[in-house]
Formats: sequence, structure tokens, C-alpha cells
Amino acid sequence: MKPAILTFAASGTETANRIAALTGGTVHVGDKALVPRLFAAGTPIIGVCAAGILIRLLAEHLGDKHNESPVIAVSQDGAQVVPLLGGHHGANRLARRIADGLGGTAALTTASDSRFAHGLDEPPAGYVLANPADAKPAMAALLAGEDIALTGIAPWLAEAGYPLAKDGSVKITVTERTDGTGLIVHPTTLIAGIGCERGTEAAEIIDLLAATLARYDLSPLSLAAIGTIDLKADEAGLHAVAAHFGVPLRVFTASQLDEERGRLVNPSAIVEAEIGTPGVSEAAALKAGELLVSKHKSRRATCAIGRAAAPIDPETFGRAPGQLHIVGIGPGEAISRTASAVAALDVATDWVGYGLYLDLIADLQSGQQEHRFPLGDEEPRVRHALELAATGKTVALVCSGDAQIYAMAALVYELLDATGTRAVSDAARRVGVESHPGISALQAASATAGALIGHDFCAISLSDLLTPREDIIKRLHAAAEGDFVTAFYNPRSLRRTDLIEQAKAIYLGHRPPETPVVIGTSVGRPEENVRVTTLAAFDPTEIDMLTIVLFGASTSRAFKRGDGKTVAFTPRGYAKKVAS
Repeated sequence: MKPAILTFAASGTETANRIAALTGGTVHVGDKALVPRLFAAGTPIIGVCAAGILIRLLAEHLGDKHNESPVIAVSQDGAQVVPLLGGHHGANRLARRIADGLGGTAALTTASDSRFAHGLDEPPAGYVLANPADAKPAMAALLAGEDIALTGIAPWLAEAGYPLAKDGSVKITVTERTDGTGLIVHPTTLIAGIGCERGTEAAEIIDLLAATLARYDLSPLSLAAIGTIDLKADEAGLHAVAAHFGVPLRVFTASQLDEERGRLVNPSAIVEAEIGTPGVSEAAALKAGELLVSKHKSRRATCAIGRAAAPIDPETFGRAPGQLHIVGIGPGEAISRTASAVAALDVATDWVGYGLYLDLIADLQSGQQEHRFPLGDEEPRVRHALELAATGKTVALVCSGDAQIYAMAALVYELLDATGTRAVSDAARRVGVESHPGISALQAASATAGALIGHDFCAISLSDLLTPREDIIKRLHAAAEGDFVTAFYNPRSLRRTDLIEQAKAIYLGHRPPETPVVIGTSVGRPEENVRVTTLAAFDPTEIDMLTIVLFGASTSRAFKRGDGKTVAFTPRGYAKKVAS
């Protein structure tokens, strides 16, 4: 997880930005209330501030040290980097990295890390402890002068400064098997190659892999990834088995798997006739290096295990299935973004969107590749996002407001369903898609002005670029007659000026002149202007494409509060409920 870098003084901003460049983290300025929330979410925290500030902010939130996320204090000049919490959960390693990058000193206070490059309970990437509770007594013995008797291969122990001897009293076994002795370290050198019929239940695949590992005394902790053919990139059961074992799903093309045909133990003519290569599970497993366990079958799935000579980095093994996040960033201001949207933007490798929308989230930029499109290029923008995700990237398709409301979410699914010349590639059809709702302009404007959408409401776009004018007018009459509070998107442009005027005339035929109208311009941005008027006084000529207009229902009301602000709301009928 990328860290959050916080500073509470302008003088710390330069160092905070340098740390962000080193770590890929996001800088936050002046918000002390954010610290406990970040800590509770498990986000690593780097404070360019006095250590005491972080201690006081987190004191009442401290609990089990085994679940602490890293917390680091850095002096404003970057000379001192002090891990405060989570030393053995990445803080010490991160502190060393920051100190090296800033030319400062990492002040490590944990005994193991002050003597060795890292503690035994925090092995480097590619290694996992099977029995972490045994790390502490082993570490204590080493600090007392004992040596390590190592079985297996772990060059990082010597590199970290640990003493090794054949007759050492501290036993450490590095193995993929479950029958080691002493402190057992599992290298992530195994790949589970899996093939399955379309729609195979996740439980069947999980049981098959678990039984295969158990039969050969192999630890699930040594799994680096699940490998399969790219035709199965959207297979729910394979995603479930990867999640169950806590490893990524990685895919290969048929031609890539076919490179292993000469090494297959159990080639299948049936499989070759179906997909163009004689095996999936064994071929995917062989991509690790050697075939450790040949193909095993269940009713609808196959499984094989491959082993590499060294731990596997899943990022360089095959490719990811690809993921598209459809992200609604709200009306513009950072405070209106949902946590889900921010998390999706953070995890993405690439951002795709209209340039203005990408500018609105520039404060979250942490190295993502931006793909900017002009206004009006909606279909090329969505198509690009889908095809980019199909290459294995994690893509955020950025929309203002809520992506479901006059934005790109529907177009994503339209293209996924399209045939003929509008069809996307087969690989793009298989990418994962997840939507992250945002605060819509109609919500933001109504909230700023009171609660005009407190009862039944609808939204109508007055743009006739994609919708025939006669359909728009028909909907105006229906909404006016139905007495809905109505939000008008795209109310007026330089070319199209009359539809908002017709809307006013139609609605005046169905509700009183004093009906409240909310006008919101540049909602959620520094130049925001939200005001309340009446339907009779509403002037369509002051409206532009940066404005949203909400007409109230016949029951909507407006009144002036003590501060002089006029607010509008639509009662839902609670007065009748109380009276009864």
C-alpha cells in the first residue's frame, strides 16, 4: 500500500514532496484529523513533523502491535527518519529507504534492525514465515551470540549480516514443503497452473488445488501466483481461487502456452482442438521453470504445480487479467470524493479521462500514466480504457460527478455488449469492471441549497446531441405532469438555447410561479455559485454548460434563514404522519 505523507507546516512541504517522489505516496497538508483514519485503514504514515505530534494523534488508537501499520516521523530537513510504529511491519525498511533517498539517517530502535539489515520476522519479498511466533526466540538467541544452521537457500540472511554455521543452534529451513524444522521460511517459487471448463464452481477448483498441495506436502504459502490461459481471464472461479490463496491470477496467450508443448507430460488432443494448444495447467505451471507436479484432475478442472529456482515476482510472470475501474470523482472538490474512488485512483497504473477531470485529481497523482482525451471523444476514450486494461493494466476511467449519471459507465457496458464494427477485442471483453459511485452535481447542488431532492425526483439531459428533441420534450411534459423535482443536465449551450426556455414554460403550466428553483454553477469548484430563485423569476439566459438547474415540485418550499441565506426543500410528508 502506498504511504500517506503528512505535513502540518508549509516548511515541511518540500521534504514531503521529496518523500512522495521516493515512495509513490500522496502528500496531505495540514489535516491532523486524517492521521487516525489512515492508521485505522492500515495505510503507512510518514509525518514530516515532530514525533510527538504523531504520538499524541495516535495514542488512543494503539492496540495490538502485531497489526500496526508503519508510522514514521521525519525531521523537516530530512536529516532524521524515525520509525515509531510497525518497525517489523515495514517501517524500518521504509525508514532506511527514505533516509538513503534524502541523505539522512534512519534512527532504528528495534534491537534486531539496529544490528542486522532486517528482523527475522520481516523476511524480504519472496519469502514467507510459516511459524512467525518462532521468530522472536530465534532472534533473541542470535542477539545473544548464537549462529544460524541453515537448510535451503536464503542468500539474504548472510547479506543482512546474520552469522551462519553448520553447527549453529538456531535452525532455519527454507523450503516449499511443509515438513521443515526450526524457523520455517517458504520461498514463493511455486505456480499453480489451472485449467477449467467455463463456469466451474470456485469450490471445486479450490478443493483440487488444496488437495494437490497437501498430497505432495507443499505449502500454500509458497504459491506465487495462479497461472492460466487468457481465455479464462474473466473466469469467476479462477479469481476466487486466487483470492482464497492470497495470490494474483496471471494469464498467458495460447501461443505462449504452446511454447511448452514439448515439455508437457499429459498433452490433450481435445484441449488442442478447442484452444489451439495441447495443455493449459501443465503449460502454465512450466512457465515457472520445472514441472514439479504433473496434471491432476477433478470433474471440471485440472491442476499442475511448477517450481522456479528463485522466488517469482508475479508482476513479471505472464500478465494480469486487467481491471477497469469506472471512477466518479464528484463535482470537483477533494472533500467530496468517496474513499472508494480515491482507493481506485491510487491502485490504478493508468488514468483515462477528459483533461479537465484529470486536472481535478492532480493532487492524487503518484506516478500513474495519464491518457487525456478532449471533450466529445467519449467513445474513443472508453474504448481506449478497455483495450488498455486488456493489456494487463489497472485502469481508472475518470468521470466527473457520478459515472452512472450522463457519464461513461453505461458506454463501457454498451461497448462490452457491442458487435460488428463497434465491438471491442476479445481480451477487452474479459477485463474486470468495477464502478465507484461519486457525488453527482444534482446531489451537490441540492445539498448546498437545502434539500430540494428530499422527495421524488428525476434527471433530464437537455442535450439533443444524442437524444432527439422530441423525446426530450416528451419527457419534460411527463416529469412536469408527474410533479417530480427535476434536475436538468446540459441545460444550455451556445448553439442550443431554447430547450431550457421550453422547460420553464412547460413546468409553469403544472406548478405555481413561486416554485423554488436551484441554480448551481461550477458546483464543487473554487468558483462555485449556488443560488435559489423561483420558477417565475428564473432567467434561462444566465445558464451555461457549467450549470445544473433543479426545478422544485409543487410541494417544494423556500425560506430565508437567520443568516440571510435562502434554502429550498421538498417535504416528504412527515407532517401528515405526525398529525395522524
